[in-house]
Amino acid sequence: MTQSNNNKFLFPLIITGIAFFVIGFGVGINGIMVPVLQDAFDLSKGMSYMIVAATFSAFLIFGGPSGWVIKKIGYKKGLIIALFIMSLGMLLFIPSAKMGAAMSGFYMFLIASFVGGMGNTLLQTAINPYVTICGPIEKTALRMSAMGIMNKSAWYLGPIFLSLFLDVKNPDIANAAIPFGIASAIIALFAVSMFFIALPEITAKGESEEDQNTADETVFAANKKTSIWQFPHLVLGAIALFIYVGVETLAMVSVIDFANSVGLNNPQQYSAFVPLGLVIGYVVCIFLLQWISQNKALIYFVVIALISSFLLVLLPAKNAIYFLSGLGFAHSIMWGAIWGIAIDKLGKFTKSGASLLVVAIVGGAIIPLIFGFILDALIPTGGVATAESFQKAYWLFIPCYLYILYYAVAGHKVGLKT
Repeated sequence: MTQSNNNKFLFPLIITGIAFFVIGFGVGINGIMVPVLQDAFDLSKGMSYMIVAATFSAFLIFGGPSGWVIKKIGYKKGLIIALFIMSLGMLLFIPSAKMGAAMSGFYMFLIASFVGGMGNTLLQTAINPYVTICGPIEKTALRMSAMGIMNKSAWYLGPIFLSLFLDVKNPDIANAAIPFGIASAIIALFAVSMFFIALPEITAKGESEEDQNTADETVFAANKKTSIWQFPHLVLGAIALFIYVGVETLAMVSVIDFANSVGLNNPQQYSAFVPLGLVIGYVVCIFLLQWISQNKALIYFVVIALISSFLLVLLPAKNAIYFLSGLGFAHSIMWGAIWGIAIDKLGKFTKSGASLLVVAIVGGAIIPLIFGFILDALIPTGGVATAESFQKAYWLFIPCYLYILYYAVAGHKVGLKT
């Protein structure tokens, strides 16, 4: 990429970086809400993870329609609408909190999380392909690493911000109204400011009408197809992304609960473990990807994830919890690399492919929910979750990373000419 192109893309990337920060802040709050709601409403482990499932299930329902919306109104307008919806979701947490410990309050929390998830879905559909095509496709993971620093810094700050108003060990759910009101106002202000910011529309190679009849063999082959399901590397990539988002979310939202089961003081402080590993990983990726391809880096980082997973389940719990940071470090490459590989060579199907990948984010609902119910099954009747039961449930990580390793080694090549 030339210096002029670098300058051309710099401002749009700064704006999308702020949007990634907003996403991280909104989802990060869910991490601390899992144990808070569990105590406030006396929920089982499986039920407590419903707050995460409510947020991420929106991706399954609205991922496809979001792609259609972006096609019709463009990236900038889509981003603005998404921010307003996310702001509304945060605002709905206020009546939820004021309902107190009645179960109706919990169900209202689920509705608020789902509305926030709708906004998050549209936002992800807009900004991820935007970052992907803001420069060479083979450098997608590098740009996503920079975005990730913004996203995961906010994911860490979300629980810290909420803990200023809520005591995780003795939560008074009514105290959640103030921080969610503040968060709603900030997101709405960012949405309003977007009306006055010039954000250029960018198209992928072969996506614009004038590119449809190009002589480029790759674009021509893609544009001859009639459906996104005719791109095996995209479909397998969507599965990989589904799994990745699930394991990343699981590591994030379970760390406080795990720290509680180990008996560690100030468990909310451990919410920094996974984001810290991620941010360090993003910094390493920015330098590493100057010398090796994102495909090769993905393989190395998945191996790190597998090693960290085995140590997480086999070491004594007080030592094992630190390897959640190892998972965070390994996750740093995965989003950008999988997204960049999966969405490549789609031509006019780029936005439709992006909407499929956004649907895959529902993995953030499914895998933590599966983990929660596995955890319930490991707890004796009338008992509580122990550190040992958490570690047994964490075996779920292993088959997940093995599939991502398959995609990094071979799955991303299926259906493509080499």
